[in-house]
Amino acid sequence: MTLQERFAPERLIADACARTGFADFGDDGWQPALELLVDGLVNEARLSLIGVEVAYGDLMRALSNRLGVIDWRKKNPDVARQQIARPIFIVGQPRSGTTILYDLLAQDPELRAPLTWEVDEPCPVPRPETYHDDPRIAQIQSNIELSEQIVPGFLNFHPMGALVGQECVRITGGEFTSMIYTVQYRLPTYCRWLLYDADYAGAYRYHRIFLQHLQSGVPGQWLLKSPAHLWQLDSLLAEYPDALIVQTHRDPLNVVSSIAALTNHLRQMSTDHSTVAECAAQSYEEITAGLERSMALRDSGAVPDDRIIDVKFTDFMNDHWATISGIYRALGRELRPEAEQRMRDFLAAHPSDGGHGRYTWSDTNLNADEVRERVRPYQERYDVPTEQLR
Repeated sequence: MTLQERFAPERLIADACARTGFADFGDDGWQPALELLVDGLVNEARLSLIGVEVAYGDLMRALSNRLGVIDWRKKNPDVARQQIARPIFIVGQPRSGTTILYDLLAQDPELRAPLTWEVDEPCPVPRPETYHDDPRIAQIQSNIELSEQIVPGFLNFHPMGALVGQECVRITGGEFTSMIYTVQYRLPTYCRWLLYDADYAGAYRYHRIFLQHLQSGVPGQWLLKSPAHLWQLDSLLAEYPDALIVQTHRDPLNVVSSIAALTNHLRQMSTDHSTVAECAAQSYEEITAGLERSMALRDSGAVPDDRIIDVKFTDFMNDHWATISGIYRALGRELRPEAEQRMRDFLAAHPSDGGHGRYTWSDTNLNADEVRERVRPYQERYDVPTEQLR
């Protein structure tokens, strides 16, 4: 079977239906995005033999999960009437402290983060009585550890775990309008479409459907996270008008070099042909487009400033607890002693190594003066300090 045959959209859809026994994907607005994605996987991604299997597995998971979620929704009509009330979204550039901030806030028992195991295996719906010992947890943890074996050092770049909160891009991957694919695979055409032409309304609609599915089993106030929301704050608020947003801010130059190194490392799972410089060119375009778009949205009033809590990366790294206390005050929430202690325990068990020399600006092949000038309006607007380049 040729690569084109293996990744033919109609074959993928048929395989997912056969695997699950279901045939209803809900609406079909996602199919053009799937077609563009698989065209990139076939013609641009330069997949290795392992990469073919990894990509096929990613697509099967997304399609199969969608089928299962829609089937549960049809059998349980009340799910569609559930409210997603005042969700909290952590957004910002990648590598700007979003992950550790998310992980710490997720320790609050009063907040509900979608855990990796239930995002990857949402069917059957999770249940409170087995939420922390469901057999799927061990399965997903095993998959994560296998990834580390394929690409040693991956978990140092981006720590993951079955019982840790997962990013929203993993959810919107089921609509096939998601940056998760452009990080994992070389997809220049699909990437440009995501940045400049894609309509994200369907992705956020499916995001809500997915959250309703999960909370039909285990309820709570949602705490969510993805740097990708920065690109689509208007679409996010169109779907979740009462959302609360926490945006982190960091010097974009170190962000670009850090995410380029991570992307290059991650792509080694799918291709033998990746360089930091190529990944940096993509990251530079994505980061600058995202920052400029988010500022324009806030300037226009489409995203009101009073809906967003701005957090500087340097402030957060200098004093986690002062920053978190400030976030809770701005959210109108009380930081209870139990929640703070759980956060402190998590941080003690997951100390940062500060990057540990995993990335340097010189590897990007970008002109620092040119990039600095491009991001100057962003730094001036949010008073983001310039960091020493690594």
